[in-house]
Amino acid sequence: MGAEELGVVMPGDLRERLRESTGRVVRAKAVQSGEGEENAPWLEGLEGPDWLGDVEVLVTGWGCPPLTKAVLERASRLRAVVHAAGSVKWLVTEEVWERGIVVSSAAGVNAGPVADFTLALITLAAKDALPMAAAYANGRWPAFTERRGADSRTVGVIGASRIGRGVMAGLRTSAAGYRVLLYDPYVTAEGAERLGAEYVSCLADLCRASDIVTVHAPETPETRRLLDEPHLALIPDGGTVINTARGSIVDTGALERECASGRLSAWLDVTDPEPLEKERPLLSLPNVMVTPHIAGAQGSEGRRLGVWAVQEVKRWIRGERLLGEVRREELGRLA
Repeated sequence: MGAEELGVVMPGDLRERLRESTGRVVRAKAVQSGEGEENAPWLEGLEGPDWLGDVEVLVTGWGCPPLTKAVLERASRLRAVVHAAGSVKWLVTEEVWERGIVVSSAAGVNAGPVADFTLALITLAAKDALPMAAAYANGRWPAFTERRGADSRTVGVIGASRIGRGVMAGLRTSAAGYRVLLYDPYVTAEGAERLGAEYVSCLADLCRASDIVTVHAPETPETRRLLDEPHLALIPDGGTVINTARGSIVDTGALERECASGRLSAWLDVTDPEPLEKERPLLSLPNVMVTPHIAGAQGSEGRRLGVWAVQEVKRWIRGERLLGEVRREELGRLA
């Protein structure tokens, strides 16, 4: 993983735990991505060019180059990859599966902070925090009757992913009394009910009925611009779009126009492109808040990913089921 990430996710004490659990020295390698991984030059000069040939388990994270054929040819003994971060789509190549290498991801651990972040945004959106703050900044103190709360608000959840399920669990136990709708083509009406949500068979119906639409679908060819201009137009006036999933799932230009008109508000932790050009109106509109992809494990939260990775490696050594195992056939539906 990258040098900066290494110090946060896998500090010295966690690396020592790995040494203790494996019975041999595990050398952590801080590498930089974007250096022409097709020739794997990042392998050179790190305790000699052939160190990877001895590795059986590779602990990766943000900043690690893709595990291409060139890399795997050097890692002839590699049997498992434990990713101390979220998505592995950019990391894992077909060669990984063809070689029978086990892949595990800390996406489940990373989902917790994102769900918490999203629930905080839903609370703020339900109270119209952005329009209220803009009015206050313009010298107008909102009347008591103008101030809205969560009661009677309908939240539409797009995608019953790990994070989506965490969000629904939080909404289900909230005292605010949200009505929760779910759109996910892989979830049945009975499944939605078990998650504490009402099943909606099409995205258009969810948009029509929701005051707040929160996005938790994976990034796939089918979900690109899933929330497009026609769907955004269906969200009632005064509605809010929240995206803590992937920027490409929302049509950025269409959302920008809706927010610029004042009809919708938005809380965005991800955008398309990312980062946004500094001239984009989304960055300056009073009814939009854009944060730089901070919802997941960041800073001091990163350590929990390292703790999970150490425990997962121990499970692999003991021959136990890996809690974060990613299967080839599931990858297309994962974030």
